[in-house]
Amino acid sequence: MDRITERWAEFLLKTGPDREKQNMIWNMIGSFCYAFASMVLAFLVMRMIGEEQGGIFAFGYSTLGQQMFIVAYFGIRPFQITDGGREYRFGDYLHHRYATCGLALFAGAGYVLISGYSAGKAAVIFLLVCYKVIDGFADVYESEFQRNGFLYLTGKSNTFRTVLTVAVFLICLAAGRDLTAACLAAVAAQLAGISLFDLAVIRKIPGVDFRWKRYQMKPLTRATALLFVSVFLDFYIFSASKYAIDGCMDDAASGYFNMIFMPTSVINLAAGFVIRPVLTGLTAFWNEGRISDFTGKMLRISRIIGLLSLLAFVLVVSLGKPVLWVLERLLGAAYDGKLTVYYTSFILIVMGGACYALLNLHYYALVIMRRQRVIFGIYVVLAAAAAVTAPWFVSRWGIWGAALSYLILMAAMTAGFVWFTWAGVIKEGRRIRQKGAGA
Repeated sequence: MDRITERWAEFLLKTGPDREKQNMIWNMIGSFCYAFASMVLAFLVMRMIGEEQGGIFAFGYSTLGQQMFIVAYFGIRPFQITDGGREYRFGDYLHHRYATCGLALFAGAGYVLISGYSAGKAAVIFLLVCYKVIDGFADVYESEFQRNGFLYLTGKSNTFRTVLTVAVFLICLAAGRDLTAACLAAVAAQLAGISLFDLAVIRKIPGVDFRWKRYQMKPLTRATALLFVSVFLDFYIFSASKYAIDGCMDDAASGYFNMIFMPTSVINLAAGFVIRPVLTGLTAFWNEGRISDFTGKMLRISRIIGLLSLLAFVLVVSLGKPVLWVLERLLGAAYDGKLTVYYTSFILIVMGGACYALLNLHYYALVIMRRQRVIFGIYVVLAAAAAVTAPWFVSRWGIWGAALSYLILMAAMTAGFVWFTWAGVIKEGRRIRQKGAGA
């Protein structure tokens, strides 16, 4: 068995002569597979076993499960992959992840217990929490791959684990029509995926140090705590309408809202491809005091995002209703008219997704400017607003209210990030001019 595992690891480690190209290709494949699975799984569950079960799955997988993934993940990946000086060993990150995953499981179980779910719904939701927490645990290995220059291994792990778990889940669901059993099988497949694509490989990478020191846990937590809270609150604000639907409406409503929410994933993925390649350049411009270059690039990327957002808006207004009609046909005759009725809500969500894309650019700008406290302050204010307004909108206007609440929250958060970004740019530009005049 050890020999088989070793050969399997060597097979995964193989790459072509151009590692950089392999890194890029496999990272794109892994990101696409993960995003695509997130978009279509709830749809397939609704198609196979009905709207109620589809709604339960949608909430457990893309909302509560993803929120607990963030707890397990703890926002550490950017910190770990940039820790080139080995301030912390892999063993430190690994043992820290044991703790955060335990916390995520405890928090997920607590949420399920106090929510008053039926036994069947509680079982499905908790299993999906487990699924996502395991995903968060896998991330510590995949981050270490990237830290050591093996980003293609991260992409392979993401791709193969996603394909394995989705295939096992859908086969079990099709065979038994039992969502609980299918989720249990998916959790087992996740564990197998980590064993095959992470544990088997990590020990073959030179320089990975599994030793750890207990006293390193506190400084590591302190170094990443603010980032974690910010990411946690960001996702809560993003998902507040989904939580409100789960609390105020039936499970079918969660499923339908998830269907019309799917374009946000496409918008965010497209925005990511536009934003990520320029972050290094923006950072260099800011650190070197080249404010005009920083401003120019920010405005160019903002215009691109604006044009893409306008295109998305035109497409959803002109083609949104036919697209929803096609989805109804794919779901089956029982869903006739169930999605097209939410055409207006669909438009509002796409507009909110466009705001979130612009927000992300200015979020990264504030990170480059080292304005973490400003970011944290915006999240705290908007999270408090979301906790109050989202349930009120949903209880009053249902799914349309959820879509309107999402748009308002995204627009308000975007306004906050844009305001503080450009205020910071103006202030820094004035400081540099005054310094130059004084010299």
